[in-house]
Amino acid sequence: MSDTAYPRPQLVREHWLSLNGQWKFTFDNDRKYEHPSDPIQWTHDIKVPFPPESEASGVGDRGFHRGCWYQREFEITPDDGRVLLHFGAVDYQSTVWVNGHRVAEHEGGHSSFYADITNALGEQTRHVVTVHVEDDPQDLSKPRGKQDWQLEPHSIWYPRTTGIWQAVWLEKVPHTYIRKLRWTPHFEGFEIGCETFVAGHVEEDLSVEVKIRHGNKMLADDHYKIIGGEAHRKIALSDPGIDDSRNELLWSPEHPTLLDVDITLWHKDKVLDKVKSYTALRSVAINRDRFMLNGRPYHLKLVLDQGYWPDTLLSAPSDDALRRDVELAKAMGFNGVRKHQKIEDPRYLYWADRLGLLVWEEMPSSYRFTPQAIQRMVKEWSDVIERDYSHPCIIVWVAFNESWGVPNLTSMQAHRNAVEALYHLTRTLDSTRPVIGNDGWEASATDLLGIHDYDGDPERLAARYSSAASQELFDRRRPGGRILTLDGYPHRGQPIILTEFGGITYAKVPEAGVKNVWGYSLADSDQEFHNSYRRLLEVVNETPMFSGFCYTQFADTFQEANGLLRADRSPKLPLEDIYAATRNIKPNAKAQYGV
Repeated sequence: MSDTAYPRPQLVREHWLSLNGQWKFTFDNDRKYEHPSDPIQWTHDIKVPFPPESEASGVGDRGFHRGCWYQREFEITPDDGRVLLHFGAVDYQSTVWVNGHRVAEHEGGHSSFYADITNALGEQTRHVVTVHVEDDPQDLSKPRGKQDWQLEPHSIWYPRTTGIWQAVWLEKVPHTYIRKLRWTPHFEGFEIGCETFVAGHVEEDLSVEVKIRHGNKMLADDHYKIIGGEAHRKIALSDPGIDDSRNELLWSPEHPTLLDVDITLWHKDKVLDKVKSYTALRSVAINRDRFMLNGRPYHLKLVLDQGYWPDTLLSAPSDDALRRDVELAKAMGFNGVRKHQKIEDPRYLYWADRLGLLVWEEMPSSYRFTPQAIQRMVKEWSDVIERDYSHPCIIVWVAFNESWGVPNLTSMQAHRNAVEALYHLTRTLDSTRPVIGNDGWEASATDLLGIHDYDGDPERLAARYSSAASQELFDRRRPGGRILTLDGYPHRGQPIILTEFGGITYAKVPEAGVKNVWGYSLADSDQEFHNSYRRLLEVVNETPMFSGFCYTQFADTFQEANGLLRADRSPKLPLEDIYAATRNIKPNAKAQYGV
């Protein structure tokens, strides 16, 4: 990841230092070491934030490893304030020391954490940070997403990720500082909810100044009293009333209008802290059988995105690579992505916010049902929702996928309870977005009904999801061999979305080092691939039952060669042809549309 890309784009400070780059590294499968003072034998140099399984890390070891250690030096000049050490994501359990002092412990491979390391720095300018990671490669009761538990990736699972895989960085903050911001758009009242949380030495007579701009136009300039370390306000914007004028301020994939924010923390008449942020005015909702964006029915055209790269695995090669993925999804005609079994880097969400791409965020699954698995999932999912709540691009939360981790939903009440509990927890933590309890089949508590159906025959798909077949679909048809809704949870009119379909395998030459190329159906030529994709997309675009779709998938991912793009993001067909098929633009109408 680029050292110039600010890792936390919705709360930006001037003074920060990236710790990405070269670290000392060693595997520790037998727990030989317990503390940085032990005689650790450093066997490798590793390039953070790329995981040791990746080629880009400089290690490239995809064997089974239960533990590892990292260490590097850094320089920072002590001054009047605090120093925070941030980790974007470390898989799975991590312990952090600075200058031999333990400063943090964290569990969860997809959530961010930080530590105030000021007291560990002392008076010197050179310091040492050490990280110990434990990550049992065969533990199926932890949220692991698509990371394979077998030595070689098989079927739809991919190489493992151990240790640090998102940015590591330092920032200087004053003794009293803005710890967190939380933005909530209120479309109906043309208001922006602003929550500010202050940490450190919280004094009396603190206030926060909030300035919101649209381009050069000032929309709000307000002061709020900090009480108990917090301020919670709704900022009313001037509602233009008529849609044409309203649309200038509303965020959507077609018009991704962001509102820039400057926030200043004051103690009486003294400035303590300054940060930059952004927000947006938009709404997502369900109205009968339609998904609604900004109060209007909106047809979702999504692509399933695994978020892997050949040389860097779960880590992005660079900030430019994240931006390019957003641009490519839009260039292929999609208005959104379903990030599958991955909590994406905040920099991806930033580019989706800025360029206009809807995002479904999905909790990576564990694969055993145990009390520990559910406890781990609840904790990590709660942290993820809190971290990403303010991104306008996120429109849906998905707790479970295809009954993974809850395999006995039809027969065991405890499994059903887990899905319903996570659904209600998510709705409690965020009441502003729809939630899917279990995507694909065996639905219970859910705001959207997602169906996975990889039938490659367009005529059969059209017949199965015709209006005339709707009742039979829930009573007798079983896409994927599973019932669509559990007993006691009949379809109540929620929007129906074909959230996985397609999966057409097309690879003239398999990726280097990839064995057993895999997919759901097969195309042997450019023309056959184009025709199959075009016919499938024509059906799903024209089926009135569907409020949207999600095609599998964005890019080839290791042995899964069913992407519209190759693993290196080169398109298998001209982008304009993919765009026209995705949008169901007939050949004689293509000239009217740009990519």
